Amino acid sequence: MIESLFSTTLTETLTIQTALSVIFASLIMGLFVSFVYTRTRGKDGYSPGFVVTLIMLPAIIAIIILLVGNNVARAFSLAGAFSLIRFRSAPGDPIDISYVFFTLAVGLACGMGYIFYGAVFAVILCTVMVLLNVTKYGQPKIKNMELKITIPEDTDFQNCFDDILKQYTISHKIQRVKTSDFGALFEIIYCIRLKNDVNQKEFIDKLRCRNGNLSIVLNTEIINEKVYI
Repeated sequence: MIESLFSTTLTETLTIQTALSVIFASLIMGLFVSFVYTRTRGKDGYSPGFVVTLIMLPAIIAIIILLVGNNVARAFSLAGAFSLIRFRSAPGDPIDISYVFFTLAVGLACGMGYIFYGAVFAVILCTVMVLLNVTKYGQPKIKNMELKITIPEDTDFQNCFDDILKQYTISHKIQRVKTSDFGALFEIIYCIRLKNDVNQKEFIDKLRCRNGNLSIVLNTEIINEKVYI
């Protein structure tokens, strides 16, 4: 009985009953993964379309595997068809990309008939995701912030704000400098770490006095690493 759980449910001939069982199993697992995703990513926000994708992706992959089977000609035909499709999307959050590969693995397991394996993988990986979210593993205690300051062209941007930044930040570094308004203004972009219990309004007010009350933008968090796949 136990050995039958770990064996494939597929036979040499694909039947409607087998196909439906695989599809519904992959949909249920995708729904479970999407539920865990919404609970662990609720504070950071998420796209509703991505949640739907997590539900549908395992079923889509399972259907593809069912149709291809052991037929080499079908596999090459499928590869040729997918080579004509080009996907264009902005690089996403690395955690979101890990969920995509997670659902792909679940869909592959279901498509090959190893539904029990797919369920075990889903439970284990979702449990790991929940534990990492609860323990806040890998999250820095002090977040990086992005500070954009606009100054006139005749201002020395290299040393203009050093004393204020040393007073209110743990560390600061110039990331990029660019001109605007046909060279009449400079925009300095810093990566900073504010000290604990810093009054952000007081910090920005001091910067405004130094830059002539021009534009100042303080982003609460920036992503240092980008993942391209």
